[in-house]
Amino acid sequence: MDRFTKIARSGSPGTGIQFRKQPYGTSDIQSYLCDVLALANASVNGPRFIVVGVDIDNRGQRRVHPVSDKDFSGKPAYVSLANDYIEPPLRIRHKSVSLDGKQVGVFEIGDSQDRPYMMRVDYSETLRRGDAYMRLDNAAVKLGRRQLQTLFEKKFRDSVSRNDIEVGFAGDIIHKSLQLPSCDLAQLPSAIAAGKLEQLAKVQMNSSDSGSTSVMARLVHARLYGSDDPYVSRTPDELMQEMAQIRDKYEDEDRQFLFETQAEKVQLVVANQGQEPIVDASIALVMPRDNDFYIADRLPKVVRNEKFVDRSPGETASYPTVSLLDESIHVTNKIGEIPVGEPIEVFRSPLRVCVGPGLKGRRFGVRYALHAKNLRSPVKGTLRLNFAG
Repeated sequence: MDRFTKIARSGSPGTGIQFRKQPYGTSDIQSYLCDVLALANASVNGPRFIVVGVDIDNRGQRRVHPVSDKDFSGKPAYVSLANDYIEPPLRIRHKSVSLDGKQVGVFEIGDSQDRPYMMRVDYSETLRRGDAYMRLDNAAVKLGRRQLQTLFEKKFRDSVSRNDIEVGFAGDIIHKSLQLPSCDLAQLPSAIAAGKLEQLAKVQMNSSDSGSTSVMARLVHARLYGSDDPYVSRTPDELMQEMAQIRDKYEDEDRQFLFETQAEKVQLVVANQGQEPIVDASIALVMPRDNDFYIADRLPKVVRNEKFVDRSPGETASYPTVSLLDESIHVTNKIGEIPVGEPIEVFRSPLRVCVGPGLKGRRFGVRYALHAKNLRSPVKGTLRLNFAG
């Protein structure tokens, strides 16, 4: 029996569990928002639940009223509805369970560590921005100024100041800038292959009038590829078409060159100088995008038995999430707990970058934001990447 079924079958109404006979439907969204707020703000540990399709009378007798799937899908979209109106964001999910052959529904509101939860915008004249509720025993109570102030003060006492957190590049001390060397992109496997095809095409076009095109092409091919590589006759147009597709053909070789052979591995560290661990931390980076700045959006394949093969799922999952947009690069990574004391590494697998010669003498700003459940506010700042001249 999973916990959803167990809650529906044997749970008791209280501060962390609410039972409701009928679905909310489109006509009672306000009650749904109030119930979610009340449970999110309740003084209980762990997840909270709303069971729909079950009511319990004063004698503790449980009656089941079947609920169909359509009451929890489509309109209204309950899970997204809460985060449209409530802040900070909540983790909510729904599951249908069977009690004695009758289907009911259970909403789970995830462990609420960021109280108080309040209305983000107005829903109606009676449920306005800033309104908040808390569940006490078996009832939802609207919070006044004093109760909200108490929750904010507790949140402040239990949280860590961003001034206690430092983010930077690793070293004897935490550095705010990092110098990266450039590499010769003319040595990219696709660039080398394209250069050879270009030479063959020029030979064919320059010698076509003399009638010795095939002889010259064979000689140049042998010089470029070696005598063991058989010559295949191709027209200049066919060679140019092959050049246009060269990057796709050599994608794995290029990625191996950029992100393995010539890669600079960039690691960040974060130090917690506060009095308590940081909980559920994550980091987001934003940096410019440039044609001479290559950053891996995934780890390159590995070579085994002279073939490129995918890495293991564990290796793949260890690399940060990298999104390559038109003008910027976004990196996100979940860190988890940051203990007090020595700096810890931000990435399980460091970022892999390769810098072309066009960036020599320039520098990039890397904006970062560190979020965590018990941070009073995100830790934000800018790091620098300097490209050697």
